[in-house]
Amino acid sequence: MSGHSSGPPVAVLLMAYGGPESLDDVPGYLADIRSGRTTPRSVVEEIEEHYRAIGGRSPILDISLRQAAALEARLGKESFSCRVGMRHWSPWIEDCVGQMEAEGIQKAVALVLAPHYSAMNTERYFAKVEEGRRIYGSKLEVSYVKSYHDSPSLIEALASRVKTGLELWPSSERGKVHVVFSAHSLPARFTRDGDPYDSQLRETARLVADRAGLSEERWSWSYQSAGKSPEPWLGPQLEEHIPALAERGIRDVVSVPVGFVSDHVEILYDIDIEARSAAEKAGVRLERPPSLNDDPLFIEALAQAVIAAL
Repeated sequence: MSGHSSGPPVAVLLMAYGGPESLDDVPGYLADIRSGRTTPRSVVEEIEEHYRAIGGRSPILDISLRQAAALEARLGKESFSCRVGMRHWSPWIEDCVGQMEAEGIQKAVALVLAPHYSAMNTERYFAKVEEGRRIYGSKLEVSYVKSYHDSPSLIEALASRVKTGLELWPSSERGKVHVVFSAHSLPARFTRDGDPYDSQLRETARLVADRAGLSEERWSWSYQSAGKSPEPWLGPQLEEHIPALAERGIRDVVSVPVGFVSDHVEILYDIDIEARSAAEKAGVRLERPPSLNDDPLFIEALAQAVIAAL
């Protein structure tokens, strides 16, 4: 046994939003998101319809587990133990902390599978870890990765997606294809309060565009998947932005979501079904290259973030 692995490994907790494993899970999943407040029946049915359209369940857990396995292989199993915790479904983040405590793990790195920091989103994951420490009386020492939005490996991985998307057109036509970068919208008040989410996202988009060799007029920014609350959310929304591009004479669009790192309902429904439908109505061809998922370049970005946190 090497001296390096004499103590317990460092745990790496990859955290994702979570998603229903079946249509029967949808009401319970929504109840968790809404902190137990009753979800209107119409909303439950709408969300069930979205999941039915993408195969009846969320693929987020399967993909997150693949990401964790790939990251553990990259970091070295003898020194690191990677696992997955979900914010709104099982395996719950709090229970993962209890599991680490039971295994005698002393140090952990917690990282959200979303590269951009926002108080509304990122901090809620961190609060779940702290809640787990409280519930299980844990002495676990946790390092938190706040963001990795400008990681060179992440930028490289996303730039390769731009290239893959453009290659869906014949080389003679690629010059007129427009790239739309997007991310999950948040209520607008967060950025007014100095939250870095919007500026980090736009920085990622700019770095990816530069790396992919896109000139200013060849790409634009859009938000997507805004929530149902009546307050203003960050925009423009993707299904409105694409028809606006059509009015400018743009007929070919590649969608590259930079705020999401894996396939789930915001990609498979909100882009592949809803935004594509809006594009078709506007006479636009919309294509989306594959999500990052367990792409080795993305796993490298995670590895570098973990090592930097330690």
